[in-house]
Amino acid sequence: MMKIALDATPLTVPSGGVRRYTEELSRALAQTFPDDQFWLLSDQSFAPPFSRSNVKIGQGPRNMLERRWWSWGLQGEISRLGIDIFHGTDFAVPYLPLRPSVMTLHDLSPWMEAGWHAQSDRVRTRTPMLLRLGLATMVITPSDAVRRAAIGRFHLQHDRVITVPHAAAASFRPIPAPEHNPPYLLYVGTLEPRKNIGLVLDLWRELRREHPIELILAGRRRADFPEIPPEPGLHLMGLTPEEELPGLYSGAVACLYPSYYEGFGLPVLEAMQCGAVVIASNDPSIQEVAGAGAILLDVRDRSAWLEALRSAITQPNEMRVWRERAVTRSGQFSWTKTAKLTKAVYEQAIHRFRK
Repeated sequence: MMKIALDATPLTVPSGGVRRYTEELSRALAQTFPDDQFWLLSDQSFAPPFSRSNVKIGQGPRNMLERRWWSWGLQGEISRLGIDIFHGTDFAVPYLPLRPSVMTLHDLSPWMEAGWHAQSDRVRTRTPMLLRLGLATMVITPSDAVRRAAIGRFHLQHDRVITVPHAAAASFRPIPAPEHNPPYLLYVGTLEPRKNIGLVLDLWRELRREHPIELILAGRRRADFPEIPPEPGLHLMGLTPEEELPGLYSGAVACLYPSYYEGFGLPVLEAMQCGAVVIASNDPSIQEVAGAGAILLDVRDRSAWLEALRSAITQPNEMRVWRERAVTRSGQFSWTKTAKLTKAVYEQAIHRFRK
């Protein structure tokens, strides 16, 4: 039996890609490897996202010294529990390499545009140090594009960085949705600077002059993103329960995701798995995920976005081929596959650490 600890700190926030990754990965690992034991550790309180007999919750800091979590507290918890390997699900691993560890490097956005992450100074300074000092035994990236960029930026050994794609939960599937009148375009994701929400609003406003089309923005607004004033036809749903998303994806005329940069683009895959028409940016990571299952466009080519959206609105029958391609492509991803690939990285990390 292997004892594996995962950083559960992403579970302390209500939404976001890293939270979804941590929850779905830990669930898939526990289901796929029932003989192993998985511990969710954090210095902050969180609600267990699911219940399984081989998933345990750590106690957190036990004294003032252990409140220095990454320096002392986490090490104490790992030692008490007899953990074999630690998985940092959110850009961090313990500062003392007493056990093998794996870090998931979701993307390089904290080092690209300061305005994209106003509160990520700690990640920007800490993560490069952890990588260059070798404190992360192995590194996982969700796409080959992030892997290449990470190797180049942080001067990592090629065999130390492994691509393990994410997946969409099995609950994301095509749902026969009642016809929505008027029809709507959909964006799902956090409202933050990197997601290019301004283009979504701009395109919709122009199309609304020609067609009775509404816009749904389903996602939590981050503190550094300005409030969007209400206007007719615009639905700001805020943080949306996961069980409502398959219906929203399935019923949309098209799902827009014109992000400037992504490490994976999980909402793209979720929408595709629901058989949606997806129109997204041709970011390298999104290209890896979407393949031929989505319409991918340059975010600078506004006319191309308008043309694609007009086709989606006026030629729904011709969009069926994109819906079929989306479902076919999304079938290549699963959290079970992700769990198996991740477990293989754990085994590599243990072997590497012992050398």
